[in-house]
Order: sequence, then C-alpha cells, then structure tokens
Amino acid sequence: MKIFNRCTALVALSLAAGFTLNASAASLKVGDPAPKLQTGKFVQGDPVTEFKPGTAYIVEFWATWCGPCKASIPHLNETYLKFKDKGLVVIGQDCWEQDDAKVEPFIKSMGEKMTYRVALDDKNGSEKGKMSDTWMKAAGRNGIPSAFLIDTNGLIAWIGHPMSLKETTIEAVLAGTYKAKEVAAAEEKEKAQIDSLRAEIKTAVTAKDWDNAGTALDELAKVTSGDATQANYISTTRFNVLVGKKDFAAAFKVAKQIGDDNKDNAIYQNMVALMLTTDDSIEHPDLDLAQTLSQRAVDLAKDPVSKGLYLDTMARIQFMKGKKDDAVALEQKALESVGTNVNMQATIQKGLDSLKQGELPEPTWKRNKPMVAKTS
Repeated sequence: MKIFNRCTALVALSLAAGFTLNASAASLKVGDPAPKLQTGKFVQGDPVTEFKPGTAYIVEFWATWCGPCKASIPHLNETYLKFKDKGLVVIGQDCWEQDDAKVEPFIKSMGEKMTYRVALDDKNGSEKGKMSDTWMKAAGRNGIPSAFLIDTNGLIAWIGHPMSLKETTIEAVLAGTYKAKEVAAAEEKEKAQIDSLRAEIKTAVTAKDWDNAGTALDELAKVTSGDATQANYISTTRFNVLVGKKDFAAAFKVAKQIGDDNKDNAIYQNMVALMLTTDDSIEHPDLDLAQTLSQRAVDLAKDPVSKGLYLDTMARIQFMKGKKDDAVALEQKALESVGTNVNMQATIQKGLDSLKQGELPEPTWKRNKPMVAKTS
C-alpha cells in the first residue's frame, strides 16, 4: 500500500502553496443545459458572454499554480488550433487562483502554447468564484484541470480531464451526431469496470500478490487506453509492484518512462525522484536517474516555494551519493527559496538540521503537514 499513500502525500506536498477542495455532490451532469457564463475579465481573446447555437465550446478550468494544468495546456491548444475554424471555441477559465495578477504573465510565458481565450473568475459575491460555484462545484469536480464540452445546442456533452477528451468526440459534437446520454451511460459502465479493477489491484498490492496485481494492471491499461490520468496511476502502481517483486531494473525503467511521459510536469518529476530515494526496500536506488528527474523539477518550478521543495529533493539525492557538503549547500538554497512560507520553512529547516548532523532526513511528507483550505 505504500505507493498509494506516498503518491498522495507527494502530490499534496507539491501543491502546498495551493489548496484542496472538499468533495461535493454532483448536480450538474452530461446532457444538462450548460450553466450561464459568469466569467470575470477576459485577459486573452474576445469575451464570450453566451453560448451561441451552432457553435461548440470547451470550457477548461485551470490555475497558474497547477502543474498538471500547465502540462495539459499545449494539448488543449493543439485541439483549439485544429478545430477553431470548424466551429469550436475554447475558453481557459482560470479558477481557485491565489493571485489574479499572475494570470496574464503566465499566459505570456506560455506564448504559442496557449493562444485560446482566457478568462478570470468573477469573485464578486463568491469566495471561490461564480464559475467555480456554478460549474465545478455543481458538477462535483474537485480537481483541475477539468474541462466541459458544450454541444451546438448548449448542452453538456462531456466532462473530464482535458487530456482524455477524444477528437472523435469533438468531431461528432460539431457534426451534431453525438449522443451524449448514451455515451454517458457507456462511460458509467466503463467507470464501474475501472473501479472494480482498481479495487482488485489495491487488494492484490495489500496482499503482496504481485502477479495478480500485474495482471489487473495490464487489464486496466487495455480498458483505459489513451487516458493520461489512468496511465500515470498504472505506471506508478506498476513501479511499486516491480519493487515488491525485487525486479529493480524493470522498476527503474518504469520510473524513467513516467518522467519522460511528464517532462513538462514538475510535480511528477519530483514525485518519481522521491519514489526512487525514499523506499527502503530498494536495495540500490538509481540515484543518477533520480538526480536527472530532480533537476528537471527545479528547472520547471514556477514559484520559489515549489523550487525550494525540489531543491530539498536534490539535497537528499546528493547526500545519498555521499556528498554531504553539496547536500547541505542545496538545502540551504531550498530554505532561502521558500522565503516566508512558514509551513515549508519548518519542513526544510528539519531537513537542513538532519543533513548537518550527517543524517539522511525523513521523507518530505513526514516532515510536512500541508495546510488544506476547506470549502464552506
């Protein structure tokens, strides 16, 4: 069970500067009329105030601090460029943003990878934002990026992770041949199959039944082919299974593949680096691979707090390589980088104290208890 708990902790820690929303019941579903647009200022592209008949729309919720959002933006942009002249409008709806002033510089930094319309959320009279309330919360969507595909009649045709939206779905919506409710029923059936397989995998991993876990993972990979979110779950779990079997060479290949598949995602780079260096059952961890992944995370960091977290990982790797002085120097840089973030300061300081004493620090998730903002 280590991998399930560890990956959850790592992602939470990587998003320590952000926040997590509580789960909410879904009242907005596929086939329902799309809620009205209640955006704030459009910071890129012409404003959209209503859904026009004959035009399809993708409304994608994201934030500047969200690593997975940044990874999905180029893919969404490719979709926009391919279908913009065929009747598709894409709106990047910023949500849960901590500082709206960061949005325009972020768009500028993305350049040609983010050319579609972008709007802020309207927070007048709403703590989280009106679009967040009437779309995300209403649909029970608790994580970003999340996308809604609106058909040419103003009905919700599809809801999910933007990387999972198939071009054939968009084409059918534009052609007016997409049967949203029938597809939703089929997807519900597929979801039940996925949930069953994931439960089977969890049971097998708990029992250390590595062969059955591997078989179930193979079946899940077939069922969810093309789903980037499921692919990452399968890969990280497969890593754990291979470590359990003590097939470390194969596990390291999987770790490298996860990193290569998520080259623009700092969170995953750091997560895999820690997977390689915090599991005591790995007899001879691939520290060179961990260092490569960690360096990518540092290079991709968009804010000082995240950079400090990734420098902490680099320091850990250097210590494990026998380079105590380099490790201490990197941890000092990490402490400076997190600045006045009290939560992260305490985490990094504990690591620095351990390194100075010649001891390998506890894993980051044991040193840190990220603050979680709850919805009202």
